[in-house]
Amino acid sequence: MASRTTLVLDDKAREAARQLAHRYGCSLSEATRRALIRQRDVELGVPRERRQERVQALGRLFDLFADNDADAEVRRLKAEDEGF
Repeated sequence: MASRTTLVLDDKAREAARQLAHRYGCSLSEATRRALIRQRDVELGVPRERRQERVQALGRLFDLFADNDADAEVRRLKAEDEGF
C-alpha cells in the first residue's frame, strides 16, 4: 500500500531528480522512488524475491534459445540484408 511522504530537496537534489525523471520518461515522484530502490539494492543487496525472479527469467531465456543455431541465424540475417 502506498503512503504519501513529503521530501524537502535542495536545488542540487531537485535538479538531479528532474534529470532522472527526464531520462526515465516519468514523473519526479516516480524517478525518486526508482532511485531509492536502486540505492537500496546497491547498499543492501537485491532482495531474495527479486533475485529469484531474475534466475527464472534467465532460465526462460535459456529455454527459448536452447536449439538456436547462432551461425545459421547470422547467415539468414545477412542473406535478408543483401536485398536492401
